Amino acid sequence: MGLFSAPAYAYITARVRARKKKLIPRDTYPKLLNMELPEIIRFIEETEYKKDVDELSARFRGIDLLEHALNRNLGASYRKLIEISRGQVNYLVTEYMRRWDIWNIKTILRGKYYGASEEEILDYVVSAGELHYPDLESMARRESVEAVIDSLQNRPCYQVLKDYEGGMLNRIEDELDKFYYARLLDAIGDSPGEKLFLKFLQTEIDIKNLKTLFRLKRAGVDREGVQNAIIPGGLELRGPDLIRLLGLSFSELIHSLDGYSYWSSIADVVSEEGTSLTDVETKLDAYLMNFASRISHYYPLSILPVLDYILHKKIEVDNLRIISRGKELKLSNDVIQNNLVM
Repeated sequence: MGLFSAPAYAYITARVRARKKKLIPRDTYPKLLNMELPEIIRFIEETEYKKDVDELSARFRGIDLLEHALNRNLGASYRKLIEISRGQVNYLVTEYMRRWDIWNIKTILRGKYYGASEEEILDYVVSAGELHYPDLESMARRESVEAVIDSLQNRPCYQVLKDYEGGMLNRIEDELDKFYYARLLDAIGDSPGEKLFLKFLQTEIDIKNLKTLFRLKRAGVDREGVQNAIIPGGLELRGPDLIRLLGLSFSELIHSLDGYSYWSSIADVVSEEGTSLTDVETKLDAYLMNFASRISHYYPLSILPVLDYILHKKIEVDNLRIISRGKELKLSNDVIQNNLVM
């Protein structure tokens, strides 16, 4: 799977460079903060989201219209990358996008577990992976968690789902995440660009594990519960270091991170007196995005520029959602600004 195809990479990297130029510039966000929600929707309707807003405006209004338009555009943008890629890059993009299959499966299972309606469940899916929207609709119509799992017997993730024996979904959700990353790490070849892609994924695993440590330690979850949620395969948080961190209290955790490269990105928002988990996660997301941007220039004909676009597109959608939701809730511009990934 490590075969490098320069023409295939040349085509898709040219396409993603053109797509990245159409993303909303960073200096536009302060302007959006000074708009009201109807103005924000009108602004977004004049961008790449126009078709989605126009086609959904007959069914939705206000914040619901914006949410659905953003989700649909994100899914379509990602599916397009799969459609226009060939060879090894198609293989890697397809495997990377399976994270949305995992997201959607967990969303539908959660919805069924808590008795949500089909419409409520479908509001939160993003059709960006191997499971297309009709597949997701069919799953959302199933009567129970077990019925949804049965519908996935021909999918790779069924080997994890078949072990579900009822009860809370936390454990099986954690196993789905581990399955996703194990499969993706195995897909990576040995070209220089893919080796850097591997480093990015290992860094992403570290970031996810850091978020888990902060969140579960703050909640007082015991060591076993935290360990079950940790994803193997990280870059810096692994082996004895990870075992040591698992046994620390929240306060001890804070004092044990300054030897890691991620610490500089969160040091100014972490303290014993008061640590906002939202601030920590926002800073870590920015670290990961900036890391992807930096390495994307090392090997122009590789998966790296594609990865850079994928991340920036997701961050754009998240930022637009944060601004619009913040405006709807009448939050101050400072609060909204602090939650944006920049």
